[in-house]
Amino acid sequence: MTTPGSISPLAAGIQSPLAPSVPASLPIIEITEVAHDKLMSLRSDEDDAERLGLRLEIAGEGGDTFQYDLSFDEFTKAAFTDEVRTHNGLKVIVPGRDVDKLQGAVLDYAESTGLIIRNPNKPAAVRIEGLTHGDALSAEIEALVATEINPALSAHGGFVEFVGHDGDGAAYMRMGGGCHGCSMSRTTMMEGVQRSLVEQLASITKVVDVTDHATGENPYYS
Repeated sequence: MTTPGSISPLAAGIQSPLAPSVPASLPIIEITEVAHDKLMSLRSDEDDAERLGLRLEIAGEGGDTFQYDLSFDEFTKAAFTDEVRTHNGLKVIVPGRDVDKLQGAVLDYAESTGLIIRNPNKPAAVRIEGLTHGDALSAEIEALVATEINPALSAHGGFVEFVGHDGDGAAYMRMGGGCHGCSMSRTTMMEGVQRSLVEQLASITKVVDVTDHATGENPYYS
């Protein structure tokens, strides 16, 4: 089940020195009633259901969004650095490294989308040393990306993120969403994004793709 296992010491009231300082009485993520009902239904189909909790962790990043992995795991086997919370009878296990990134997030469910996480937290913006970001040309590129390029890519569930430019005509871009790892992403970047930028901005002569295509929903580089 993927979206975008002894009881943890914290569940017993002992604070791990390696885990984030989030009081055990506070939830890490909110689970809506409909999502909770769906999860309990899914768990009931598993063997030893009462021993299982929901493990929720960040599996990677795609542009300005996190990618998540949800699975059922024995909460009695949670690692020392895991955080365990109880949501109306359902144990939720979150790796300590992901706690801060999930604070304030909501796990919801709808028939049309399945389980979905709405997270106010975003991955740190990509910054490459030596590139310019924040000048007038950057503003022009970002405006074009926001008004023309990303609306077109959104039909395929993807988007691009402007990383910076080198001052010599190259705009550095990163792909996310459905474009991240897609086998057609190079074509999209070179024939779509690059063409739009080069045709409309005289200062841009090419696009450099800095996406890590070894990750994503359908990685094609290894």
